[in-house]
Amino acid sequence: MTPWLRRQRALADYTLASLARRKGKNIALVAVYAIVVFVLASAMFFAASLRFETSAVLRDAPEVTVQKITMGRQDLIDGAVADEIGKIRGVTSAKPRLWGYYYDRIVGANYTVMVPDDPEMIPEPGSVIVGEGIPRARGFKWSGAPLFLSRYEGDLKRFNVARAFENDSALMTSDLMLMNETDFRDFFEIPTGLYTDVVATVRNPNEVATIVEKGSNALPQMRFVTRSDIERTYQKLFDWREGLLAALAAAGILAFVIFAAEKASGLSAEEMREIGILKAVGWDTRDVIAMKLWEGGLVSLGAFLLGTVAAFAHVFFFGAPLFAPILKGWAVIYPDFALAPHVDGLELLTLALLTIVPYIAATLVPIWRVASGDPDAVMR
Repeated sequence: MTPWLRRQRALADYTLASLARRKGKNIALVAVYAIVVFVLASAMFFAASLRFETSAVLRDAPEVTVQKITMGRQDLIDGAVADEIGKIRGVTSAKPRLWGYYYDRIVGANYTVMVPDDPEMIPEPGSVIVGEGIPRARGFKWSGAPLFLSRYEGDLKRFNVARAFENDSALMTSDLMLMNETDFRDFFEIPTGLYTDVVATVRNPNEVATIVEKGSNALPQMRFVTRSDIERTYQKLFDWREGLLAALAAAGILAFVIFAAEKASGLSAEEMREIGILKAVGWDTRDVIAMKLWEGGLVSLGAFLLGTVAAFAHVFFFGAPLFAPILKGWAVIYPDFALAPHVDGLELLTLALLTIVPYIAATLVPIWRVASGDPDAVMR
C-alpha cells in the first residue's frame, strides 16, 4: 500500500470514530438528508420507468395518424380518405379506425372504446373485451359477467365480457374496451362509411416528414400526427408530473439548503475544539481539511445511497404508493401494473451532484478558516 493510501485510510478511520462520537446528531442529519434524496429519487425512478414503458409501447404505433378537423375540433372522417392517403408514395398501408370515449356514470370513469384491427381480437356480437381496470372499478369478475352501459337516461345496453387483458399490458389497456364494428356503430350511432381517424404505415421512417408534407398539401383540412409527436407529448406529460412532485418536495429541499448555509457559516464549539487539539498534536491544515472532507463525503454519500436504495425499493418493489397517484394522473381507473426497473444513469448522476457536492463544498470554507488559525486560539 502506498503512503498516500495509508494516509487516506488513517484519515477515514479517524473520521468514522469522530462520527461515532456524535452518533445522535449524525443519525438525525443522515435521516433528513436521505428523506430529501428519497423524494427526488422516487420521482425520478418512477417517471423514467414510465417514459421507458411508453416508448416501448409506442414502437408499434402507426407512423402517421390522420384526423379531420372541423371548427378546431376532431370530427368523423370519411373512409375514402384512407384510399387517398394510401396513394401517397412511400405509404405501405392506410386504414380507417373506429374508437371513442364512453363516460360511465356509475363509477365516474372514462373508458376508451375501440374496434380492433386484429381479427383475433374482435369479440363476438354482443360481447366486449375489457382492460383489467373496468372489472376492478365495477366490482365484478370478468369471466362471463354481463356489463350494462347507459348512454343517456332511460337507455341500457347489455354486453357480455368475453375476457380481460392481463396486468402486464395495463399501462395501455387498463380502461380499454374492445367491440366489433357493428356493436360500436350501433352504440355510438355512427353512420356507415364514417370513422374516427385514419392510420398509415410508412415504408421508410426517414420519409415520414415528406409524406406528412405531401398529405397536408393534398388534404389541407386534415391534421397529420406522427408517432414522434405522440412520444414527445407523453414525455412532456411525465416530465411535468415529475416536476410537480419535485415542487412538492421543495419544503424539504429548502430545509436542506438552509442547513447547508448554516454549515457554511461556521463550526460548533466542539468541532473547533477538536480541530485545535488536532493542530496542537501535529496535524497540519491539509490533514484537517482532508479529514473533514472525508466526514462530509461519508455523510452525504451514505445519505444518498440510503435515500436512493429506499426510493428504488419504494418504486419497483412496492409500486410507489406515496407518489403513484400524482405521476400516473388523476383518472378514476389507475393502471394496476408493475414497472420494470429502469434507471436513467445521467439523471442519477445529476441527482448525486446536486445533493452530495453542495454539502461537501459547504464544509470547506469554515474548516479552512479554523484549521489555518493558531491552535491555542482555536481551542479557547
